[in-house]
Amino acid sequence: MSQPTPADLATRVRDGDLRFHELEDHADADAATAARRLLVAEATDADLDPLGEYAFDAEAVHGSNIENTLGGVQVPVGVAGPVTVDGGADSAERYLPLATTEGALVASINRGCSAIEAGGGATARVTKSGMTRAPVFRVAGVAEAEALVAWVQDNEPALAEAAESTTSHGELLDVTPYVVGNNVFLRFRYDTKDAMGMNMATIATREACDAVEAETDASLVALSGNLCSDKKPAAINAVEGRGRSVVADATIPREVVEDRLRTTPEAVAELNTRKNLVGSAKAGALGFNAHVANAVAAMFLATGQDEAQVVEGANAITTAETTDDGDLYVSVSLASLEVGTVGGGTKLPTQQASLEILGVAGGGDPAGSNADALAESIAVCALAGELNLLAALGSRHLSSAHEELGR
Repeated sequence: MSQPTPADLATRVRDGDLRFHELEDHADADAATAARRLLVAEATDADLDPLGEYAFDAEAVHGSNIENTLGGVQVPVGVAGPVTVDGGADSAERYLPLATTEGALVASINRGCSAIEAGGGATARVTKSGMTRAPVFRVAGVAEAEALVAWVQDNEPALAEAAESTTSHGELLDVTPYVVGNNVFLRFRYDTKDAMGMNMATIATREACDAVEAETDASLVALSGNLCSDKKPAAINAVEGRGRSVVADATIPREVVEDRLRTTPEAVAELNTRKNLVGSAKAGALGFNAHVANAVAAMFLATGQDEAQVVEGANAITTAETTDDGDLYVSVSLASLEVGTVGGGTKLPTQQASLEILGVAGGGDPAGSNADALAESIAVCALAGELNLLAALGSRHLSSAHEELGR
């Protein structure tokens, strides 16, 4: 029996024989995707042919990565570097893949990489790791909240056993209780190895919550109580971290700052203090940086990360000071960088290619090392971007660079 064509499928939807989201039940994913394009183009009078050009397997992404598939969106990918990364997970000369539509961004980061490389490269370390999920429970009052906290502290091994029964990779690291009136939040933190691990943490925490309800008087209200805190700017992530907390730094010789960046170490240090620290404080910002979100977003898109988590990944502090030798020391500390090299969007072919450029595709040996190396690379990318933007402001070249490259 021949497979229905996209036009046949579209007709059946128009006639009410099929529902829009059921197309894959009656045809292969490519035909279903093409049928949706026909229907949406007809309804909106939009040209959707460009969405039909994509390199992934429609069958593989439908359901696991996306629903009601129309096709794919192409974002240009550039590369910055090479830049030497002395990392805790791996040390190598790396090219940094960046997916963006913002002119001047790749050139900006590339210029920063050049200055860092001239100074001998950058150092990066993951200082803390753990994906969190924080359910909220309802209790009768403060006394019952105290009892629940005590029970959790006494029974953390039992909670770990319940949580870890759902995964062969995840490991419960700790559970931190927070009490607000008759609300008790339990912030579970997991080692998720090379996976970003949000789904893993959610499923594991659900199992642990069943144990809490079975053994205490607490009632689960929501599996996520927003104290996690996922995809929202939050001070708890800035202080306690989420995903991977990673720091990168470099020392740039004075002559490199003057010759390549057209400014001085003193000017960059003053700019950082007045702009990134004082200006951010006055604005009430959670991040104290120039544009870390640019580097994080571009590398997230290139490597298949969850783009909504850029809001936490950009929660960063940039520092700059002149050394005793008159050189420039710069650092960037990203508190909550949520990345993985397996699962999610990392398995798509173009994203796999970017991970392969970095040498971190798939699971690492030991487990978690590839995701650590990815985090270190993103931190160095952010450092290069911060260095260049501060230098461009110091030399008053920012607007001219955007006039030349960003239009």
